[in-house]
Amino acid sequence: MAQETLNEGGTLLVFLINLGATLAMFGVILIVQFVHYPLFSRVGAEYFRAYEAAHTASITLVVMPLMVAELITAFWLAVQPPRGIAPLALWIGLGLVGVTWLSTAFIQVPLHGRLAVGFDAAAHQALVTTNWLRTVAWGLRAALVLWMTWRLLQMR
Repeated sequence: MAQETLNEGGTLLVFLINLGATLAMFGVILIVQFVHYPLFSRVGAEYFRAYEAAHTASITLVVMPLMVAELITAFWLAVQPPRGIAPLALWIGLGLVGVTWLSTAFIQVPLHGRLAVGFDAAAHQALVTTNWLRTVAWGLRAALVLWMTWRLLQMR
């Protein structure tokens, strides 16, 4: 596939959406990992089911549009790489998006399902521990898209 300049075919807009979505999700996952999930154990059994339901509904409104935007734009950039960015870097970035989606779907969502019936210390600990996979993946993606931004700015 031919590489295009950042201004052709909407690639600049796609790149900026990807950058924004990735950096926003990295910020969200840091807050979730270091603040939000650890505090689950302090809610109390009496209120936990309602808290978990509210958490799930509220966090989905924040993360789903960002995750979908990141997925679509990462795929677009991988198949239409902008000039100056190695296609391999874009495919690695798309692979990291895949890690976050697979981890969410097959690890974190089922653990939230267990927590939806009431606080479960083992499920909570597993959620905090396994969420490191997403935290690291989004951290690597954030570093990668910032590096891509630096490379593109150097070309101007």
